[in-house]
Amino acid sequence: MALRMWASSTANALRISRTNLIAPSFSLSRCFSTVLDGLKYASSHEWVKHDGSVATVGITDHAQDHLGEVVFVDLPETGGSVSQGSSFGAVESVKATSDINCPISGEIVEVNTKLTETPGLVNSSPYEDGWMIKVKPSSPSELESLMGSKEYTKFCEEEDSH
Repeated sequence: MALRMWASSTANALRISRTNLIAPSFSLSRCFSTVLDGLKYASSHEWVKHDGSVATVGITDHAQDHLGEVVFVDLPETGGSVSQGSSFGAVESVKATSDINCPISGEIVEVNTKLTETPGLVNSSPYEDGWMIKVKPSSPSELESLMGSKEYTKFCEEEDSH
């Protein structure tokens, strides 16, 4: 609440109004987690970006925010297969260790090896440098069962209110 009041008073002091802003390519939930348009989201807080024959998978900004500082990422080998909803790795933070579930089924064609040396990329850049695996989808229609940005934002707000 204090942060919202500070942001509002700062915006007023800088004479920033919502009507003067250009619509961003992302939306923000009440907890200020970034949710990008153009991605699909699982209820277990993983995102997927389908681009041509490959889908990139990672955990959401909302998930990394709840985990806290990520200190270790356990990822599978390239060439393995994943199934929608099944665990393919784990993220260890200063707070907890959490499984990472795959939002789609397919063959793992690439693993983000940067995360071995720099697991904090999951915190600093969850949608860019902090991606986890790239998958060749075996059933692209599974993407239809995932949430869009608006649905995921609402899902997070409802989940955080409990």
